[in-house]
Amino acid sequence: MNDWPEDGGYGRGNANSQPEGPRRMSHVQRPQVPQQPPRHDQGYNPNFTQAQGSGYDSGYSSGQVYGGPQGGGHGSVPPQYAPGPGSGGPGRPAPDWRKRIKVGSIVLVVGVLAWGIGTYAWASSQMRNEVDLAKVIERPSEGDCTTYLIVGSDSREGMSAEEKKKLHTGSAEGKRTDSMMILAACSSGNTMVSLPRDSWVTIPSFVGSESGKTYPARGGSKLNAAYAMDGPELLVRTVEFNTGLRIDHYAEIGFAGFANIVDALGGVELNIEKGFKDKKSGADFQAGTQTLNGEQALAFVRTRYAFAQSDLQRTKNQQKFLSALANEAATPGTILNPFALYPTLGAGLDTLIVDKDMSLYDLGKMFFAMKGISGGDGKSMNIPIAGSAPQNSLKWDMPKVKQLVEQIRNDEKVTVESNR
Repeated sequence: MNDWPEDGGYGRGNANSQPEGPRRMSHVQRPQVPQQPPRHDQGYNPNFTQAQGSGYDSGYSSGQVYGGPQGGGHGSVPPQYAPGPGSGGPGRPAPDWRKRIKVGSIVLVVGVLAWGIGTYAWASSQMRNEVDLAKVIERPSEGDCTTYLIVGSDSREGMSAEEKKKLHTGSAEGKRTDSMMILAACSSGNTMVSLPRDSWVTIPSFVGSESGKTYPARGGSKLNAAYAMDGPELLVRTVEFNTGLRIDHYAEIGFAGFANIVDALGGVELNIEKGFKDKKSGADFQAGTQTLNGEQALAFVRTRYAFAQSDLQRTKNQQKFLSALANEAATPGTILNPFALYPTLGAGLDTLIVDKDMSLYDLGKMFFAMKGISGGDGKSMNIPIAGSAPQNSLKWDMPKVKQLVEQIRNDEKVTVESNR
């Protein structure tokens, strides 16, 4: 029994051994588009027939996806998946290198900014803004330059007995000023002026930073006595009173911090013109260019008894070394290298005492001003000295001091020379 409908042969087998003609496949009939026989570079296609050449395409053996565009030869694929010029392979778009470079640059800039901001915030939090210059009374008017009073103290804060012995600091209690200098950062050129601690000055009247009491002026005293009497605020008051120059910022560092900064930098290269020894400071130097570690650097800036003009020669050595230190610290190799920057900041900021208004930016400007002096962009000198005074002290040459102060206050090129 045959259940197949009488549909003229559609949908069932046919006993005829010949295939059905194209007229019976109207649903896949293609427009009559002339086709060329396969080229030699396409390889031999045994299924190519005259019928195909006449416009019939069965979709088999030709590699064309059913329902795809006409005329696709062997192995053809839809155009949206076809490899483009310069692509890494079928179906992959060509990489846009300009876009990648742009995105990479943005990521790099954001990363550097984030690192810089984080470092600035961390370093700022480590600064000891302890000196209140607002307590200083009767201050001179502001000048055109930014002035810093840089102080090296003999503080042994945080040092072990072994470190005191190694650095030849002794074990005296409290702290005194071991060096003092004014740094004037000016557009006309930077100037560093050392103030010998044995300078014979007047300690003016002042209000005690802790007691709040008013103390009368005290004439005929050594400069370093001001710090011993009432600390940094009275020292600033005394310097301003005797020079007439307003101090904008204060920075002080002790023995341990100084030595640690030098060691963190891997030493500081210095040319010592003439060798010298000093048992008290531990100095033992030969003439010539050499790299000083922290212990040697501290001995170099503290030595005074090896020289005829002890205090004046020591201030010259201090200026020379601080300029070399700043030159070493304020370099791209230190600032841009986290492995050098963080140890250096960590070594110095813990023992560096500054005024309440001094920011990390101000501290950086101070170091770059010192570096400029070592590079020849400025001048370093002792304050002009007129001669000796009581108690083996030094008397200032006041006419020259006033001229020097006026040139700094008015941002003029300093022409005054020190006498010694």
